[in-house]
Amino acid sequence: MQKPRDWREGMKHSSTAQTMRHLRVEVMELCEDAGLYQIDLLNGSKERVSEAEYWVRRRGQLKLDRENAALLAAGQQSTQTKFETAKEILRKQISDVLDNATSFEDFSDRLLQQYGITVKESRGRLSYLPAGRTKFIRAKHLGDKFDKAAVLSTLQANTERKPKAQFKQDTIGKLIDIQSKMTEGKGIGYKRWLTKHNLKIMAQTVKLLQENSLTDEDALNQRIAELEAKYHDSLAVVKDLEGRMKANKELRYQVAAYASTKSVAQQLKTAKQPAAFAEQHRAELTAYRAAAAYFKANDLTKLPSPKKLEAEYAQLASEKAKFYEQYKETKEELLKLKTAKQNVASFFREEEPAQQER
Repeated sequence: MQKPRDWREGMKHSSTAQTMRHLRVEVMELCEDAGLYQIDLLNGSKERVSEAEYWVRRRGQLKLDRENAALLAAGQQSTQTKFETAKEILRKQISDVLDNATSFEDFSDRLLQQYGITVKESRGRLSYLPAGRTKFIRAKHLGDKFDKAAVLSTLQANTERKPKAQFKQDTIGKLIDIQSKMTEGKGIGYKRWLTKHNLKIMAQTVKLLQENSLTDEDALNQRIAELEAKYHDSLAVVKDLEGRMKANKELRYQVAAYASTKSVAQQLKTAKQPAAFAEQHRAELTAYRAAAAYFKANDLTKLPSPKKLEAEYAQLASEKAKFYEQYKETKEELLKLKTAKQNVASFFREEEPAQQER
């Protein structure tokens, strides 16, 4: 009680913020003591429904029930039984995206791409613009779940829960043809997202070409030709080393099989019952004969030592790792430059009709 008018009989009561806070606390305690259900007056609502929205939803549900009753009387099946306001639909769409996004940029891009919803931040508060509207809806009119602090908290939790995908910073994407996508029936929200996406891709493309001093078309074509030659040369070396490693591995296997079964083959020559001995050691003799046939087919009269073969295999593996790394780097750079060239060509193809139209 701050002033006499707050407590003296006959004076007009003035409701201050402190008084309302006191009354809310008292009402909450009275309801809790009586075991009554009570809306939490002290904390915000995750999905705040105003009185106006409540009556819109109620009137809409009554109208929908009457329409469904008429359809049922006519022997037709109703397609919708629950009426949803525009804000309810907006809350569901934002929640659907918010459950999967991991950053605010990802959150805004998904909203724009999937539902055509634009999100903006002004003075530390978020506002949402659904497709078909011209006026933003502030987060406080949707609920505390959709304000900036709650959204950032949810995004942080998603980032910690989901494994981080490793992307290279210089990865170049491809431009998407906006006109072809619009002919497929995509909405205006998808077009806005696609325009933003293409601008990002072109920014990455220009940055890549400038960093490598390849803004000239002839220089770009020459660099692509050099990388293609280097790529094919590295690939040929890698394939050759893989073939030699495979042959080395097969030779080591046959040498080991021959050495382990040679004594059994010698015992067969002195066995009193060769047929019975051969049947008893069929697996060893089969491996011995296969190894001997392999050596004969490859003109090997003197078998190399296993240690020498292992050292040769290790050397081949080391050379392959070196050339494979060179092959992989060349391939990545070649793909990036080819994509950049394609993006530039696509960008100018889209710009020509626009300039003609202007």
